[in-house]
Amino acid sequence: MKFLLSLILFIWSSQSLKADVSVADIFSSNMVLQRNMDLKIWGTADPEEALTLSFNGQNLKTKADKNGKWQLTLKPMSVGGPFEMILQGHNKLVLDNILIGDVWICSGQSNMAWAMKNSKDANKEIKNADYPNIRLYSVPREISTVPMSEISNASWEICNPQNIKEFSAVGYFFGRTIHLEQNLPIGLINTSFGATCVETWTSRESMIKLPNYENFAAKIDTFNIEKEKDKKRNKLRKTLGTFPENEMGMEEKWMLPETDRSNWLSIPLPGIWEEQGYDNLDGLVWFSRDIDLNIKDDIDKIELHLGIIDDSDIVWVNGVKVGETNWGFETERVYTIPNEVIKSGPNNITVRVQDRRNKGGFTSSPNDLFIKLGKEKVPLSGKWKFKVDQVYDNFEISPNESPSLLFNAMIHPLMPYGMKGVIWYQGENNTGRAMEYRITFPNMINNWRHEWKQGEFPFLFVQLANFGAPNDAPRNSNWAELRESQTKALDLKNTGMAVAIDLGEAYNIHPKNKQDVGRRLALAAQKIGYNKNIVHSGPQYKSMRIKDDKAIISFDYVGSGLEVKGTNDQLKEFEIAGEDQRFYKASAKIEGDNVMVWSDKVNNPVAVRFAWANNPSEFNFYNKEGLPAVPFRTDNWKAVTHGKSFNDL
Repeated sequence: MKFLLSLILFIWSSQSLKADVSVADIFSSNMVLQRNMDLKIWGTADPEEALTLSFNGQNLKTKADKNGKWQLTLKPMSVGGPFEMILQGHNKLVLDNILIGDVWICSGQSNMAWAMKNSKDANKEIKNADYPNIRLYSVPREISTVPMSEISNASWEICNPQNIKEFSAVGYFFGRTIHLEQNLPIGLINTSFGATCVETWTSRESMIKLPNYENFAAKIDTFNIEKEKDKKRNKLRKTLGTFPENEMGMEEKWMLPETDRSNWLSIPLPGIWEEQGYDNLDGLVWFSRDIDLNIKDDIDKIELHLGIIDDSDIVWVNGVKVGETNWGFETERVYTIPNEVIKSGPNNITVRVQDRRNKGGFTSSPNDLFIKLGKEKVPLSGKWKFKVDQVYDNFEISPNESPSLLFNAMIHPLMPYGMKGVIWYQGENNTGRAMEYRITFPNMINNWRHEWKQGEFPFLFVQLANFGAPNDAPRNSNWAELRESQTKALDLKNTGMAVAIDLGEAYNIHPKNKQDVGRRLALAAQKIGYNKNIVHSGPQYKSMRIKDDKAIISFDYVGSGLEVKGTNDQLKEFEIAGEDQRFYKASAKIEGDNVMVWSDKVNNPVAVRFAWANNPSEFNFYNKEGLPAVPFRTDNWKAVTHGKSFNDL
């Protein structure tokens, strides 16, 4: 009997030690598999374990290798579903509700990551986002110094109002358009990370082949995430002198006017504290300012305007709480101050700011900080007292600190999942080295195509939107140079560009109109990915000739014709220069399929620029299909970002 029990226990323990047969994390119920191509399915099991996979009439067998890895290839399939996938080893795994259609990778930085809930007409769009044949997959934001094969805590979801709230708005609006136009299931894989540069999305092997990156191999190979975190932690500790780990401000009532602030530091507001010497500070920071006011008897409403605060805040005036906002990094703070709280003479304003990650502080312009006394505005910008109450020990490593960190963690695990193509929205973080981007960006596209081993799949990208204060006169622009580098990437086969030069917001790097961005990407997809005979681009510079004192510009993608949007028939945002390389605002008008450009200040023109600014705010040049012209320059004079590279960071 003892022998029998021992045998049973041995058999049971041996079975329990076996690894369950599993598929890679990118495979789950509700997924979309790419139609019309051989599909790799892979996963893990016990070493040399036999297993079978059944799907849509195909029954495949294989055996895991000595490391427990296995891979099978499904033959090409047409649009269809839902289907069930059964994987059988010593255990059985069933994935259901699987569709066959087209899969698109949605990648880039924050404008691709921008969630539906924060976009234009969010409530209406979310309410209507009921598309069971669109499926969503979000790759968690992670970094890694080595290529990863797994994705943690992610699975495919059905597109519905609940699941779409946090998903990429650009990805959704693109996918919805393709789904409705092509009438087939669409899978969207969102793998994006805000404020990231193109180098971190590119593999080590690809990066070190580029000029200025030949010596980066050692830097990449020796980069240690934990050691880098320690460096940041120690640097902040040295800056602050103390490193408060427990909150004290609320308990000690720092909001009261009589609080002793003689040992508080001072800092100019508005401003991001990381940009003023307090790098990597996440936590609780208090700000306080005393101000003399003259309160008139006839004032019926008093408002405190603090602009946008990243992330959360509680505000007191003379010790009385007047407002609070949680997670409001896009929200203007306007708090009403009760008349009985404020008085003529000295008053105190105290703000407790909580920053949970990334940058923290007051992010608006100086004109956005004031007290409004009826019609009078009393400025509040300038020096404030501040004190750090608590430091969160969550020191993060930026993906930009070493090339390949996001490629390793957020792209490599997806390969070689079958897909139709890529949509990409990134570039803001490379504007400081915009000329180099004409090398690093095409290199990344080629890198992904090489690593994915699915040929020259469509790669569609968004050109940077207009952003920043408009210019009062022609000048150089690194944003314009980055847009030019993006345009040059169209030299690669099967690439397309959605121009967003008219969709931006001057003081918001995250414009909320993601609908038109997605629609324009979808136009490029229909032309390049689906061979539809449509006009998918606005006018693009082709050539220039000089006639007397005028430049005559011709274009590709004229469509049904060129037009000026608005009531004025004069085109805006054109500049012209002679051999002295000095540009002047130019007059411009449409003549047939050409544009004539001139200025009384330039008798012998040699160069023309169009929309060559961070924010060409008077942009009005389109084709009759309603697509904006692509910004351009005809010269090749030295750029302001010439010679700038990753080494300069």
